Amino acid sequence: MVEESISSAHFLRGYQGKCEKLHGHNWRVQVFVKSGKLDKTGMAIDFKVLRKIVGKVLEKLDHCLLNELPEFKKQNPSSELLAEYVFRKTQLHLKKPLKVSKVIVWETDKSNASYSP
Repeated sequence: MVEESISSAHFLRGYQGKCEKLHGHNWRVQVFVKSGKLDKTGMAIDFKVLRKIVGKVLEKLDHCLLNELPEFKKQNPSSELLAEYVFRKTQLHLKKPLKVSKVIVWETDKSNASYSP
């Protein structure tokens, strides 16, 4: 698992409450990877490599209004959907037998959502 962070703003369409207004978060994102096989050094993936992949995925989400991204024009950029987005985009960069097993997106220190199909 590697953990990275981003800062971005969003608002939740159709939500009744404070979150329907534009606001920002310092999101923490944890990406868990699994593999049925280790390489010759005894690792599934080098943390450095995984961190680079996750950083590339998160780069698009950092310091922006998430609602303006094509992926969130029609659906809310909720923590749940951000976790799914990071899961799917990270998986595209991994070679078999590596698989993303779970992504957790922390909206605050006390609130998170995870995605693991």
